[in-house]
Amino acid sequence: MDFELTSEQVGFRDTVRHFAEKEIRPIAEELDAKGEFHYALVPKMAELGLFGTIFPEKYGGLGVDTLTYSLVLEELARVDSSVAATVAGQVNLCGDLIYRLGTEAQRDKWLRPLIRGELLGGFGLTEPSAGSDAGGTRTKAERVGDHWVINGSKCFISNAGTRMKEIVVIAAVTGNGTNGKKLISALVVESGTPGFRAGKQYRKMGWRSSATAELIFEDCRIPAANLLGVEGQGFKQFLETLNLGRIAIASLGVGLAQGCLEMALEHAKNREQFGQPISKFQAIQFKLADMAVKIELARLITHKAAVLRDHVKPFAKEAAMAKLYASEIATEVSHQAIQVYGGAGFMDDSAVSRFYRDARILEIGEGTSEIQRMVIARHLGC
Repeated sequence: MDFELTSEQVGFRDTVRHFAEKEIRPIAEELDAKGEFHYALVPKMAELGLFGTIFPEKYGGLGVDTLTYSLVLEELARVDSSVAATVAGQVNLCGDLIYRLGTEAQRDKWLRPLIRGELLGGFGLTEPSAGSDAGGTRTKAERVGDHWVINGSKCFISNAGTRMKEIVVIAAVTGNGTNGKKLISALVVESGTPGFRAGKQYRKMGWRSSATAELIFEDCRIPAANLLGVEGQGFKQFLETLNLGRIAIASLGVGLAQGCLEMALEHAKNREQFGQPISKFQAIQFKLADMAVKIELARLITHKAAVLRDHVKPFAKEAAMAKLYASEIATEVSHQAIQVYGGAGFMDDSAVSRFYRDARILEIGEGTSEIQRMVIARHLGC
């Protein structure tokens, strides 16, 4: 086994780290406090190629591997998870679906502008009665001539409701199979389509400068050509998307935890009590050591899942393991970082409080920790 990154991977990782430090860190606290989307960063991230990492150069992407994409998300989340979440939604929740399932015409129409940052892309799966149970989808799309007519709603949808031009790939029931089960299909809906609107932005615990909104469809008519892939195969297609999404969430967890460790270590070296830096006390040293060990373990399983995907090998189990472990240690590490900070960590003036709030969603999105354990158990043969 080779645990060394290539020079190209290291170079791109360092480029993204420099970008995060220079462009994101100075404004992250203000955007979080105001709950404002990071509009000014979108063209800068597009110029750097962050929206086209895993896509071929023929579409304007960078053509890098999944491991490099994981490194990108880690470096962004090390500074601000809201920005990292926007990139993840753009790339693996929307762009990857269009790339894997779309025709050349659909890729030209939607994937290219997604990569250029001219479109903001989302994925509409969750509903009030459907989330972990994707089969509970109630949003319906009826074929009427050369159009689909959509009625229903989606909730908690990332990259939605901004003043940018947007598209969303949604799950909709398009009929019933011979066994009576719903046939779920993937459809692309563009902002500005009559009958489609986004509700107001949610007030959230974390990820406050990422956009999250409800989507409402009332006799929304879209061209029949907006169907992605094979009609009725959406359920299977979305599960494949979630596997990549779990690597993304794991990467966010690793990056968030790394950022917490670095802040806690710096604070411990500078904060003095009883005549010496608190980093000299064994109680603090043990906290920092445990944080470092758990982050490294989370990084290893995340990178393993990414490499398996790059080698076109089964990776669903490892992706679930990575997502489960990295999300849970992100919560734990951010908790311990606040403990190291003491009272200062409880104040919003300290970035660790933002990281603590941002960590909580990681155990919920892309399948809860409970769902991940079910997936892993299934792969073990249970």
